[in-house]
Order: sequence, then C-alpha cells, then structure tokens
Amino acid sequence: MLKKIRARFSHGVIELLEKVNVPEGKELEVTIEEKPTKAEDESFLKAAGSWKGLVDAEKMINNIYADRHLSTRHEVKL
Repeated sequence: MLKKIRARFSHGVIELLEKVNVPEGKELEVTIEEKPTKAEDESFLKAAGSWKGLVDAEKMINNIYADRHLSTRHEVKL
C-alpha cells in the first residue's frame, strides 16, 4: 500500500508530521522527496523565460534533427 505523508528531518531523525496507522515492528520502505523552499521556488520562477529571445528555437531543432542523421561509426572494411 502506498501512502504519502509529511515528515521533517532533524538531527538525523525523520519525524512524522501526520499520524499513521502502522502496526508496531512493521517494516516500511521510505522514499525521500525534498520539497523546495519558498526562496528556491521564487528563484526558479524569476529564471523562467530568461532565455527567451536569446536562442533561435527553430534553428536549434533543425540542427538537432540534422545531427541525428550524421554517422559517427567508422566504415567497416572487409
């Protein structure tokens, strides 16, 4: 069963911020997903669109597709 709950890490211990109904001694698998801070979110939003007008997207896409057709393998000589 998969259940997502909030927790806080402090002094080497994961502290649950929500009550869980888990039998004592039950083995669990923990996945850690770090949530960005408000400052990190704001920095990301400020950077959004900062490349606009600096790159010709159509030309870049055409170059990518052209590069995919280039062969980088050595010719096999029999």
